[in-house]
Amino acid sequence: MIRLPGLIIIRPLYNIMADEKIKFKAVLFDLDGTLLNTLQDIADSANFALRQLGFATHPAEAYKYFVGEGIETAVKRILPESHRDVDTIARCLELNQAEYGRCWRRHSRPYDGIVQMLAELENRDVAMAVLSNKPDEFTCKIVNEIFGDYDFEIVLGARPNIPEKPDPTAALQIAEQMGIPPGQFVYVGDSGTDMQTASAAGMYAVGALWGFRTEDELVQAGAKKLLERPDELLTLFDTDD
Repeated sequence: MIRLPGLIIIRPLYNIMADEKIKFKAVLFDLDGTLLNTLQDIADSANFALRQLGFATHPAEAYKYFVGEGIETAVKRILPESHRDVDTIARCLELNQAEYGRCWRRHSRPYDGIVQMLAELENRDVAMAVLSNKPDEFTCKIVNEIFGDYDFEIVLGARPNIPEKPDPTAALQIAEQMGIPPGQFVYVGDSGTDMQTASAAGMYAVGALWGFRTEDELVQAGAKKLLERPDELLTLFDTDD
């Protein structure tokens, strides 16, 4: 049993504090661990950088907890504590990003059911956008190449002078640009960072259980609904008036 302030939740836990009165009009997706399984390519490029610098590498599974809060934070985490100086971080970041640019599509694939879900959301005229802490250049490139058949109104990654998630600034910018109130957005992500972003932006936080992080993390960070499969998201966008 999980205890949250003022709320007792008993497993199985797949619908938390659902407000069926809300008419959702849009969905904002995280990318890595939510739409795409990018873990192996992320690990391969980071481990390449570590080998070039003479450091020990990490198993791919470890990268589930290194990533999610921006590339610089991830690079600091993968380096030995004794070598997290500015110059080493900068060199590791440079090597990592160059290698990722070469290898990002070797293993990265949409999770099972994602493309069918996106197609059905379009059929229901649900507005869609993507927000990632991955650098903006890679975020836009990846979404364009893998999901180019789908109409994402806005795709944003990490940009200079814009705070990264869980700061809600970018999420609120997306809502403003799309002309849809934040409260009418469903925010789908796989990490506590995503749930915190959704809550801070006033969006409906939905956790993807197929991603990088755990159910407990999603719940503790404020998930209002948990999905075992992508098609379960469609229940929030009922076609009935």
